[in-house]
Amino acid sequence: MTATQIKECKCTKDRTQPKLGFGVNCALHSRLEQKGQFVCYSKISTSLTWSFGKLKPMQRPLPDEVIRVLSFSAITVAQGASLRAMSEEEAHQKSMADSAWLEELQLPQVLISERVRSLHATIEQEWDYLRRSACQTAAGRALWNHVIHDPMAAVLAGESYLRNLHEKMRQDRLSNAREVSGVILAVRTLWFDSRIEAAINSFGDRGAHQVVLLGAGMDARAYRLSCLKESIVFEVDFPELLHTKASLLKEMMASSKDQPIVMIAKSLVRVAADLREADWIEELQKRGFVPTRNTVWVLEGILYYLSHLHAMQVLEVIAANCTSTHTVLLADFMNKSSVSLSNSTFHFYSDWPDHLLPTLGYCHVKLSQIGDPDAHFGLLHDPQNLFNKLRSLPRSMETHPEDGTPCRRLYLVEASGGPSQDS
Repeated sequence: MTATQIKECKCTKDRTQPKLGFGVNCALHSRLEQKGQFVCYSKISTSLTWSFGKLKPMQRPLPDEVIRVLSFSAITVAQGASLRAMSEEEAHQKSMADSAWLEELQLPQVLISERVRSLHATIEQEWDYLRRSACQTAAGRALWNHVIHDPMAAVLAGESYLRNLHEKMRQDRLSNAREVSGVILAVRTLWFDSRIEAAINSFGDRGAHQVVLLGAGMDARAYRLSCLKESIVFEVDFPELLHTKASLLKEMMASSKDQPIVMIAKSLVRVAADLREADWIEELQKRGFVPTRNTVWVLEGILYYLSHLHAMQVLEVIAANCTSTHTVLLADFMNKSSVSLSNSTFHFYSDWPDHLLPTLGYCHVKLSQIGDPDAHFGLLHDPQNLFNKLRSLPRSMETHPEDGTPCRRLYLVEASGGPSQDS
């Protein structure tokens, strides 16, 4: 019997209608009745007053069975109070530990608020791996905050992904690893940031322009890149992801009144659409996208999650836009070795994206690898790190000659096009 079982007896026998303050409901009443007794509850306080009798009430001493029940109940209540006190102490200690962890990593306190935790619990329970990958990306941006300024990233990532990545980074540093976990994501983010700015600058005074983030995930560039101050930004992704993201951003902004976080982009439009469906471009246009306006298309960390058919369809739709306006495509591609692992969640690949894109209508294609001069950002110091070793090998080589490991490459690609193909 526990404290939650303490309640009144529901027996409705006309002759007695007994009520038990402590006990096991009618089971106890039945046992007492077999002895020719019944129990009527009168009052419970620090001193308990009970009346006992037979069918004609008369004073009786407390039966041993009732005494045992009362004693057990008192012990149970005392234990419950002790457990509650212990629970409160443990909760306080956990709260202190959470706050210390946030302070150590310079993360916002709102991350451990009830509302933010509730939203991320829904993500863990209901989203598939593709949607959850958005939180992994945000965690990388949050924990590489010494080179990436993204004050929204931690809240968008959530505790689970932050703690997991932080532990991996800690272990890498303890073991003096040549590459610290998350460095690829950091370099990739910085490369896209720099190329978005360069693309916008390339438009010059050609009028209004727009930036489309396909598979935007938990991207917060509209709030952190100053180069977007004159840009119309579109974020395209699953409806539930965009809704949850908006809710998390609302919590973050509400908690930052001392240092307000405001949107930098000229405007931000969220477009609920699935890139695997053919109508995503129509949905984009319904939300205000203008095909004849200069456009930067950003496909960061999305193509290799798509099937070959869907990835090619996306690239072809964007290429068609080149015939009507100045267009810049920024995307990352994995090679075959990267998607061929037995447990891989990736599908689309291209060993030669700089050869593929011109066949679709793009021109001026430039390809970089992690570790190249424009894809380094001072984060890859060890000359023997994995990326520098791969760069020294021919791109046609699928396995490393020294150890036989697959040559897994990530290509960062910029391609442009326009009506006259001379941009």
